[in-house]
Amino acid sequence: MFINTTPESAAEGALAEWYQSQRSSWGFVPDYAGCFSTRPDVAAAWANLNLTIRGGMDRRLFELVTIAAARARRSTYCTVAHSLFLRDVCGDGGTVEALGLAPDGQTLSDRDAAVFAFAAKVARDASTIEADDVDAVRGVGLTDAEIADVVLAVGARMFFTTVLDGLGAHLDPQTAAKFGPEALEAMVVGRPIGGG
Repeated sequence: MFINTTPESAAEGALAEWYQSQRSSWGFVPDYAGCFSTRPDVAAAWANLNLTIRGGMDRRLFELVTIAAARARRSTYCTVAHSLFLRDVCGDGGTVEALGLAPDGQTLSDRDAAVFAFAAKVARDASTIEADDVDAVRGVGLTDAEIADVVLAVGARMFFTTVLDGLGAHLDPQTAAKFGPEALEAMVVGRPIGGG
């Protein structure tokens, strides 16, 4: 981490609550939690925004879109964490494996490949999105509400990846250990794991 952060043992009030919520979710306090140690109010707002967006979407679609955005923004942290959620929460290890072999998503089903490409393009440069891009995901069955959700999920991810990488957070070894070395290597798209 590039800034001095408040350790869990010294946290009080809203920060202690933020750290505890992260410990409850992960079983440990992840490195990214410290990014918000000076602004636990922003952490709470982020958590609410993220859960609101995710809660209004199909969970598998949310994870696929988040991985596409994280890869496009070269966020190792979010790529690995959301690959874990796609595999373990959504029960879709096949897509995680396919993305390890073809990180651009082109070997996925037509629907997933179109969604993946659209989300990645929004993440790379939303100003390049044209009506044809939207028509492409509409053409594989997404409703306008789902298309808007994809863009909302990508937009939220841009905030989070920017904070984590801008402040130097590293993927936690505990999360990295959930994947074998070969699978993990395919997910290191930016900052290396654990400060290495």
